[in-house]
Amino acid sequence: MGTRNGTLHNTWYLGIKEFHSLIGDWPMLFMIVFMFTVSVYADATAKPESLHRASIAVVDEDQSQLSSRIIAALHPPQFIDPERIELAEIDPTMDAGRHTFVLDIPPNFQRDVLAGRSPALQLNVNATRQSQAQTGTGYIQNIVNDEIRSFVQRYRSTAAQPVQLVERAMFNPNLSGGWFAAVTAIINNITMLGILLTGAALIREREHGTIEHLLVMPVTPFEIMLSKVWSMGVVVLLASSFSLQVMVKGVLGVVVPGSALLFGAASLLYLFAAASIGIFMGTLARNMPQFGLMTILVLLPLQILSGALTPRESMPALVQWLMSLTPTTHFVSLAQGILFRGAGLDVVWPAFAMVALIGGVFFALALRRLRSTIGKMQS
Repeated sequence: MGTRNGTLHNTWYLGIKEFHSLIGDWPMLFMIVFMFTVSVYADATAKPESLHRASIAVVDEDQSQLSSRIIAALHPPQFIDPERIELAEIDPTMDAGRHTFVLDIPPNFQRDVLAGRSPALQLNVNATRQSQAQTGTGYIQNIVNDEIRSFVQRYRSTAAQPVQLVERAMFNPNLSGGWFAAVTAIINNITMLGILLTGAALIREREHGTIEHLLVMPVTPFEIMLSKVWSMGVVVLLASSFSLQVMVKGVLGVVVPGSALLFGAASLLYLFAAASIGIFMGTLARNMPQFGLMTILVLLPLQILSGALTPRESMPALVQWLMSLTPTTHFVSLAQGILFRGAGLDVVWPAFAMVALIGGVFFALALRRLRSTIGKMQS
């Protein structure tokens, strides 16, 4: 019992020491605040997948009621109010990069539509703005088709379709990309800071020479490691909870149907695994620049291939299997289930178990590596 109390006592005060070290590290504090405020807001409002205020011009050679309807339908927030230009201005304006899209409505367009001749519209696209070009082309095509269909129905009846498809968008009725991006940004930032803070804390001990002070104290590598895990985990948990409640729900107005407490518990469990990975990397790196380069090689696959940005079903089978051995994949699965779909513990408990299992393995590996590193420093 005395040993257990001593371990808890040492772990607690070593964790408090980590808080004091972090408070004095202004660049790291700025990064934490930035990642869970400005970065989350930017990801939700400036994602290229969502068309927002795209520049468009229209050459109206028809000057008809139908062409006016089409132009009026190209309105904010997807597009800036269309600029009317002449036919000869298309190439100069596109060369100058003034517009992403230029729609050319040919003469006698309305007459040909009503006569059933299927006239063609020309859409000039500035493909150097790749994300807007791909998304906006689909937007414009749907807008033109809807306006033509609505206009034609006023003049002649159309045959009833034998089957009607009724769409039901679940969990995101407005299909808003910002809702998905904001929550995904929090998930990715938990991964990033969970690894960075613990690894940087260990590197900071070595660079400042305080690791030698710990070696002469009656503390074990297990206590040193556990103190960094719980202290940095608490920091990231508080920052992510603030971001979810204030930035996502408050500032961005995202409706999150899931339980914030269940997500907090999942985040805390995942931070145990992420912090263990960070400490393991901290024992491999000799200094902060080397740790930073190593972090890039680890974070990019974890964020891109975990299912946070792209569905795992679209990835090769080998990649899916390899990523199933990382805690990030299972954390993304349970976090999306909780926050997006309002899933309870009865649904996400397998992912909870996998995060705990893989986290335990990484903790054991990191502890073994830390003991070996400290042993070399003592000898």
